[in-house]
Amino acid sequence: MTAFTSLSRSLCAAILGLAAAAVPTGAALAQAFPGKPIRLIVPFPPGGGTDMIARTVAQKLTDQNKWNVIVDNRPGAGGNLGVDAAAKSPADGYTLVMGQTSNLAINPTLYPKLPYDPIKDLVPVALVSSSPIVMAAPANSPFKSYADVVAAAKGKPDALTLGYSGNGTVAHLAGELAEDAAGIKLRHIPYKGAAQAMTDLVGGQIDLYMSSVPTLLGQVRNGKLKVIAITSAKRSPQLPDVPTLAESGYKGFEAVTWFGILAPAGTPAPIVAQLNKAINAALQQPDVADKLRSEGGEVLGGTAEQFSQLLKAEVPRWAKIVKDSGASLD
Repeated sequence: MTAFTSLSRSLCAAILGLAAAAVPTGAALAQAFPGKPIRLIVPFPPGGGTDMIARTVAQKLTDQNKWNVIVDNRPGAGGNLGVDAAAKSPADGYTLVMGQTSNLAINPTLYPKLPYDPIKDLVPVALVSSSPIVMAAPANSPFKSYADVVAAAKGKPDALTLGYSGNGTVAHLAGELAEDAAGIKLRHIPYKGAAQAMTDLVGGQIDLYMSSVPTLLGQVRNGKLKVIAITSAKRSPQLPDVPTLAESGYKGFEAVTWFGILAPAGTPAPIVAQLNKAINAALQQPDVADKLRSEGGEVLGGTAEQFSQLLKAEVPRWAKIVKDSGASLD
């Protein structure tokens, strides 16, 4: 070995060492995180339930940690545009997305060409909350329970009308599951939005309506509507007198919308862990919990791994429901 060769090897080793030292480790990245504003994409318009949840959490993260968390509404294609934008963002922890049952578990089957894979292209950070679906009727409706609906539907198959906002939504599919459980068939009336559906329901143009709690809570409280069943495993604190479908004789029935924050796949584990810790701390604050519960939600939280396991279970579960229901985008 010549002196030149020995020197060259020494120089190469030194250069490689310097290069390795220059590349920050995940732990080092986490220590410096966040060094700039964090963008939380909401794949729906401002003012809706998903937007309210996201803004509540974002504000608490900002207040508690002195971070700058900015909500970025990216609506379109049933939530797909916003989720896709997040999935294709740099995996550095500075872009997050508020995902939910529809765009993560239902849309992969409902949309023939989804531009992202919720399992491969995203990493779960933390579950935030869940919200049940309720079956509502006009205040003067003769139906007082789901048993009344079942009896009427069996007497006149396909005569009772059931409205919901959009084909393939959690509300639509929860209605399908409720029908299947009871062995009945209702006549479906899909709406393009909640506004016209609520007008028709209050006016008695449709018999029943499946919806999230926040959408109709105001009309229930002012006496124009009544809720006769709820799809969660346990009763809602906002509607304590309304029995669950499980209590109504359909053991094990549960169909809820869950909400959670995710990051692009490849985001360093230490940053995911740091975000998870901060989100859980925010959810434990009384004002945050009260706000989410006031809208009919249940605070969740938990580890990133728990969210990951839920997502992996929910995608095939809802895929079967979509296929069995025959739901389409038409």
